[in-house]
Parts: sequence; C-alpha cells; structure tokens
Amino acid sequence: MNKLVLHSLAGFLACAAPVVAQTAEKIDATALAKIRDEGLNRSRVMETAFYLTDVSGPRLANSDGLKRANEWAQKQLTQYGLANATIEPWGDFGRGWDIEKSYVAMTAPYYHAMVGAPKAWTPGTPGALRLPVVVLKAATTEADLDQYKGQLRGKIVVLSVANPPKPADGPDLKRYTDEELAKMAEPAAPRPAANTPDDAALATRRAQAALRTKTADMLLSEGAAAVLSARGGIYGTFNTTNGAPYAADAKPVLPEMEMAPEDQLRLIRLVEAGIPVEVEMETKTRFQAQDLKGYNVVAEIPGTDRKLKSEVVMLGGHIDSWHAATGATDNAAGVAVMMEAVRILKATGLKPRRTIRIALWGEEEQGLHGSRNYVKNNFGDPATMKLLPAHEKLSAYFNLDNGGGKIRGIYDQGNEAIAPIFAEWLKPLADLGATTVTPRNTGSTDHIAFDAVGLPGFQFIQDGLDYFPQTHHTNQDTYDRLIADDLKQASVVVASFVYNAAMRDQKLPRKPLPTPVRPAQ
Repeated sequence: MNKLVLHSLAGFLACAAPVVAQTAEKIDATALAKIRDEGLNRSRVMETAFYLTDVSGPRLANSDGLKRANEWAQKQLTQYGLANATIEPWGDFGRGWDIEKSYVAMTAPYYHAMVGAPKAWTPGTPGALRLPVVVLKAATTEADLDQYKGQLRGKIVVLSVANPPKPADGPDLKRYTDEELAKMAEPAAPRPAANTPDDAALATRRAQAALRTKTADMLLSEGAAAVLSARGGIYGTFNTTNGAPYAADAKPVLPEMEMAPEDQLRLIRLVEAGIPVEVEMETKTRFQAQDLKGYNVVAEIPGTDRKLKSEVVMLGGHIDSWHAATGATDNAAGVAVMMEAVRILKATGLKPRRTIRIALWGEEEQGLHGSRNYVKNNFGDPATMKLLPAHEKLSAYFNLDNGGGKIRGIYDQGNEAIAPIFAEWLKPLADLGATTVTPRNTGSTDHIAFDAVGLPGFQFIQDGLDYFPQTHHTNQDTYDRLIADDLKQASVVVASFVYNAAMRDQKLPRKPLPTPVRPAQ
C-alpha cells in the first residue's frame, strides 16, 4: 500500500464518523469507505487511460480513432456490469477525417526536420512536394491580401505567427495553493445566463472568420501549393485545430500543416533576411463521408428504490480529442475517471436508489455537439425552453474536463442552495485535498449544456498541472502527461459525489429556469 493510500485511509477514519445532527445531509460513511478502498487500492483508471489513448489513438470527431474508443468503452462498461451500454447517435455531424501520412522538413538553406501535423479536415498533398517558401504577413483587411497576387503559384506559403512563444516563467506543474482555493470560495459577482452570447465578441469572431475564408480562397485561386501555420505552443509543442469545415459540402482548401512555432519562426526569419528557403512536405489524409452522424456512449447502473429509480444522476466527459496527439489530458483523463467511478460503484456492490447514467460525449471539441444535442433530444431546447418530461427526472450532471489534475472541489454554477450540500459532501474528502465549493464557473464544457436548460450541471475544480500551455490541444497531450495518484483521487471524489446524489431523499436543488437564449455562433 503506497503512502497516498495510507494517508487517505487514516484521514478518512478520522473524519468519516456518522454525520452530526446539525447537517441535513445523510452521508453513509461505510459506503464511502468502500469507495475509497476500491478506488485507491484496486484502481484500473490508468489501464482505462491507456486503452483510450495509446490503443485507440487520436479521437478526432467522426474519425476511426473515435470509433475505436467508442466501441471499446461500450464493451468495457458492459464488462463492468452496467446496463444498456449503447453507442447512441445524437444527430448529424459531418465528415470524418484521418491522417495516413505526415512529413515536413526544411531542405534549404540546409536540412532540418520540423515538427508538424496536417490541420484537421484538410486534403493531402499530391505526393511529395519540394518547393520554395513565401511568407504571408498577417492581414487585417482584404486589401492587405492584394500585394500577394501573382507571387504564390507553386509556392509553400508560410503564415505569420501571431503570438511568438515566450520563455516559461513559472513551474512546469502548478497546483492550487490554500490561498487560491480560499479566494475561489469567496462570493463572486453574478454571471450572465448560460450560453448568452456576447454580441461584440460574436461580431469580432465573424469578421475574423470571414477574413480567414477570404485568405484561404485567395491562396487557392493564386495557385499556392500548400500552407504552413503555427498557433500557440512552446518548446516544440503546437496547438492543433481544423483547417477546413467538417460539413459534407465544405468548399475545397489547400493542404495545410500546423507546426511548432520555433520551426515556423526560423523559416520566416530566413525569408525576411533574403535567404532562399525550400521545404519538403508530404501529407496523406482520408475523409469518411459514409456515416455523417455523431455519437455518444451511454450506460447505466439501474436504481433500486421503487419510488426513486426513475430519477437519474448523470456523470460524464467528452471522449473525442484533437488529432496531433492522443488526447490524454483533454479528455481521456476525464473519461477514464468517470468510467472508473462507475466501475468502483459496481465493484463495491453498492445499491444506488436512483439510476446512475454515464455519458461519454462525442464532438465536444467542435462545439459541445454531443452533450448539447443529448440535452435537446432528452431534456429540453435552450432556444425555446420547451422542456421534455425527463427534465423533471434528472437530479444532477457531474462533468470532468479540465486536464489530468486531482480534484480540489467543485464549481456550484451559481446555485446557492446547493453550495452547503456540496460543502458537506466534501468534508469526508478533505484529507484527499478536495475542500472547496466556488460560486465561479469554469470554461465552456459539457456541463454548460445542462445548465442552459436549468438542470444542475457541475464541473469539478482540478489542479492545473501543465494543462496550459503544454498539453491542452497540443501535440504533447499524451499518456505520459497523466499522474496516476491524481486520477485515482479524482475517481474516488467523483464516485462519492455521484453516490451521495443517488442516495438523497430529494433531488438536488435547482436554480430558476433560464430564459430562452439563442445559441452562440
């Protein structure tokens, strides 16, 4: 037994006595002890993470890798003893896309192998290219593009780097301090309703998107051969995204690779110094248009209480990822923890009163499509606030998608009535480092889909570790970035919260229903 387990069990015995009279929350200390023992002593969370990352591979929306992961997760959840494990379509998404070959190097003025990968949904090159480079400076208006007319045919175009990397000025791994957690627990200013778009931000985003489209059209019409670009990253990492739409009827674009900014900046400096630069590259990508639907993986632990088993407690995280790595911290970690949480609940033989349902969301990275459409199909439409009968039956949804760090508490999503309940649930977990309830919210991930229709949806607070900027959406988001003890701890915390929610006499309290909101574009 390792030191973490010994420390955890010792702390639990000190704080897991029967709940004193002043709290209305009934916490089953025996059940939580079983959850701890299974989760810390017989964990399978790293095994699950291995199959999601190294074995399944990159899990871009509607790709072969995501299909492999969905099928494996469905089979594994069934083996855990969950019922009704299904790969469930949520609606139409678009084309799948996979990389079959990728290579890029500078060949003049000397040879240098470079770090890069094709942008998602871009075509491959017509074989190996070995061509001169031209640098396209950042354009702010369409007029800025005119100066390049007649200069791009048969060239590899290198785009400028908007944010050159800066030396790191802090630790590689960062955990919350006690002071930071105390600050997070302080009352926060009211937030706007979930999914309410900022009109000014939307206008800026649309203008930038329109200029990007004009630039892509110009490069294609001018006969450029391929594009190299860089966005974010440091010390050989690069952020990955899509270079073309995933819609089945998307317009053609050029082959494009995204690269480590250090490599890109070297090319730019040489060109700007008047030194001829040549690049060799070859990409081979494959589109899948036979099945344009998106999918979620859903399974259940049926409830056992005659009156409450029709009510549901949900937990989940998104199983899709970007394609330049294997999506370990974003979000195989969250999926592995949620799968481990339901495995723990089954392995301990606990009998939840309510049904517990796990959902592994697809196509989150392109706009929370899996969770938003699941909510729309099952609970209600945030655009109209027309609610379905199952809306009344959901007690809560718990999400994990902020990297691989251990859980330090939970965001209450502005639900004041739930804060003292969560505070009680955290007390037996304090020795594991989970202590804080914050009224703040975290970045837009799948709990937002539930909050948007007035359902209690929550994201846990996690230690940041090296999530930003080293792993989030980068080519280094791999299994090696995961810390076993952090994921074990998170699994125990999640299983405890889900079990507590499933055993309460009442569903968890809700905020007032939001007004209908138009979805963000």
